[in-house]
Amino acid sequence: MIVSDKIAHNSRILMVDDEPVNLKLLDKMLRAEGYTNLVSISDPRTVLESYGAAPTDLILLDINMPFLNGYEVMAQLKTLNDPLLPPILVLTAQGSRDFLMRALNEGARDFLSKPFDRYELMARVRNLLDAHLALRLTFDQKGVLEERVRIRTAEVVQSRLEIVQRLGRASEYRDNETGRHILRMSHCAALLAKQIGWSQEQCDLMLYASPMHDLGKIGISDTILLKPARLTDDERTIMETHTLIGADILSGSSNELLETARVIALTHHEKWDGSGYPGKLAGTEIPIEGRIAAIVDVFDALTSKRPYKKAWPIEDAVADMREQSGRHFDPELVEQFLTILPGVIKIGKCFSEP
Repeated sequence: MIVSDKIAHNSRILMVDDEPVNLKLLDKMLRAEGYTNLVSISDPRTVLESYGAAPTDLILLDINMPFLNGYEVMAQLKTLNDPLLPPILVLTAQGSRDFLMRALNEGARDFLSKPFDRYELMARVRNLLDAHLALRLTFDQKGVLEERVRIRTAEVVQSRLEIVQRLGRASEYRDNETGRHILRMSHCAALLAKQIGWSQEQCDLMLYASPMHDLGKIGISDTILLKPARLTDDERTIMETHTLIGADILSGSSNELLETARVIALTHHEKWDGSGYPGKLAGTEIPIEGRIAAIVDVFDALTSKRPYKKAWPIEDAVADMREQSGRHFDPELVEQFLTILPGVIKIGKCFSEP
């Protein structure tokens, strides 16, 4: 990749030498070739400060200097861990092989002995700039591509979340439960997940996956789903299949969010003592996602007003949760849930029924 003359001539070049005469000579030679962004440094202790002031493309560095020699300056620059550390062209009166090898081993890209030929210096400056600026362009393009990928990934994630949320809303239209129940239940599930030490990413999975816990109700007949009276045994059996229907709708995806939603839909009616459905799972056989969903779903159902029941007082709901601890619910999760009860109540008020 050949860099244009305009870009090369605008490159920032640091010239580091304790001799003012040498700096003036370098400045004159480089400006004669069209380079304009030149910084002269006579005190090597200020190199890092000058370097950090703006992106630098090339450093012309003397070795024998007071306070800090060229090797020490290169060592300081290395500590910056700059992925685009510019090339260093060492200019020194020391022309022995030992000095040459040490300079190259310490980080110099090229080496030129004083007195140097002007045309040779300009050729080496141009070659080093071409290589570094090409690297910078590649690095910048990589950053642009990474940003595009990040934006596109965010768009895909947002699209999936919208689909998930709409699936959750689909079940609302088939039931007496409202969207506010979905919001309260999902936020409380995420809060409980956080309480037991889950990462933010895992908590987000609970937040976005739990609204689909009753998705399978879209496959249940209205005569059963909306029946105002107690269900018969046969009707109850059919009603319980909503867990299997929901899991079936959500199955077959490698997406972690949908898989989490499938697990919740399938297991949120399992009970700690093995008396739940559909799999009669007991204890830790029940996935933790299902155990969390069971607690927050039931608590919100108890404390919410429905067409067929009044809302329970918080105290009564807590008493029931304690009674069902070790029977319906994971006892350890119940204790954790009661610990975050103030937060649960706050969520309930935030998403209260209109």
